[in-house]
Amino acid sequence: MKIGPYTLPNRLVVAPMAGVTDRPFRQLCRRLGAGHAVSEMVSSRPDLRQSARSLRRLDHAGEPGPVAVQIMGVDPTEMADAARHNIDQGAQIIDINMGCPAKKVCNTWAGSALMRNEALALAIVTEVVRACAPHGVPVSLKMRSGWSAAERNALALARAAQDAGVALITIHGRTREQGYKGAAEYETAGAVKAALAIPVLANGDIDSPRKARAVLQQTRVDGLMIGRAAQGRPWLFGEIAHFLATGTDAPPPATVDVAAWLHVHLLDHYAHHGEQAGVRSARKHIGWAVRALPGGEAFRARMNALDDADAQLRALRDYFDALAAVHPRLPRPPAAGTGGDDSSLVTRPVKVAQCA
Repeated sequence: MKIGPYTLPNRLVVAPMAGVTDRPFRQLCRRLGAGHAVSEMVSSRPDLRQSARSLRRLDHAGEPGPVAVQIMGVDPTEMADAARHNIDQGAQIIDINMGCPAKKVCNTWAGSALMRNEALALAIVTEVVRACAPHGVPVSLKMRSGWSAAERNALALARAAQDAGVALITIHGRTREQGYKGAAEYETAGAVKAALAIPVLANGDIDSPRKARAVLQQTRVDGLMIGRAAQGRPWLFGEIAHFLATGTDAPPPATVDVAAWLHVHLLDHYAHHGEQAGVRSARKHIGWAVRALPGGEAFRARMNALDDADAQLRALRDYFDALAAVHPRLPRPPAAGTGGDDSSLVTRPVKVAQCA
């Protein structure tokens, strides 16, 4: 799959998720099988560029390319300036956020709220593409199927975005009105793919290798974007890639390997965020990793009381040492989208929580 001049190693992409897909998490997912990753969204407002959070999100040191940064805003000129600023900081692909349904985003008419104002949405796309073109930087666009069931305009916007020069489009199969409720649908992504010449990704509720295959077969899209299902299970990308290539399930990862991956991730996380903030924000990553494992909830409660990095790392090592003694390979919990024939998987609801 290609995005502009870049050929990706596979068609599995890490979704941008605020507070989740920081540089350490993106690098972890890439090491474990993702072919591409998009950053957390960055505000286009120039007054926020020097905030500690923004500076951290613009730090791409050591990140494998192509580096993709998602920008969010409502003013075409400001969005174009934000694109140029991020290119100066190392971005090689600019992604426009028209998919986030969070109220604090939509209340400013950014994110998926832009889908209600097609003229403004296309003005933003046009100005961002124009700003990126002299640098040879492709622009991608992430959107939902529409604002509501009565306002599903993803196909019309996608056609216009392609005409404006967008190089790739991702469709999350829910409306803004749905938020994260119900099951994602994939008919919209399939319709967009059938109508466009540029690559199209499907996003939403893709949580297993068989679900991934079913969505690809139904929609004929070029690739898949995966977000919440990778929280605590970043090796999912490798499992999906293996299944798509061979038609067989990869064995569950060795428990000692999972422990090693998490250890390296935490070290990167502390270095990126600073120890004090990193220990706090690492709790969610650890919690996601152990939530479905034997004794995971009890361990999570104990771990959340720890307030320094060494204690967190020791606790994680002790937990996985004990787990590995009983389970040499990670116990595989039952997950939505793993049973039955593939055709049934594309409508099975999954509980979701994060913005992706």
